[in-house]
Amino acid sequence: MEIIRATEEHISEVAHLFDLYRQFYKCSPDINLARDFISNRIRNDESSVFVARHDGTAIGFVQMYPSFCSVDAIKIFILYDLYVDANIRSSGVGALLMNRATEYAREQGASRIDLLTEFTNTPGQRLYEKLGYKKVSENFYSYSLPV
Repeated sequence: MEIIRATEEHISEVAHLFDLYRQFYKCSPDINLARDFISNRIRNDESSVFVARHDGTAIGFVQMYPSFCSVDAIKIFILYDLYVDANIRSSGVGALLMNRATEYAREQGASRIDLLTEFTNTPGQRLYEKLGYKKVSENFYSYSLPV
């Protein structure tokens, strides 16, 4: 298995996984939307996407967005997407992707990676905590405003 940073040549295979990821979160299948979204992120260098491949097939991906924490005056990454093909979950691929994301954040001079997850995503929570992520939700509320 290999974990590589996705480039334009990987857009189709990442888009397929991204479409499945969105379906996991109850979105309707839309491969064109998935391809456009991933294509724009990669081509405009707006996110860092790492893809796990086994025998030439994409089996998982992680996507992070660069950002900053003004209070701490540091560079951070927002880890927004992690998806592993349903047939191979619990095989360690998610941890490998998360570890590669951490390595990349350090290489880029970031001081922290932040992420949000659904309350019901207990497998993800176990993975994050196993990798050293700490729950900080008791300090802040999360808000969102459609614009």
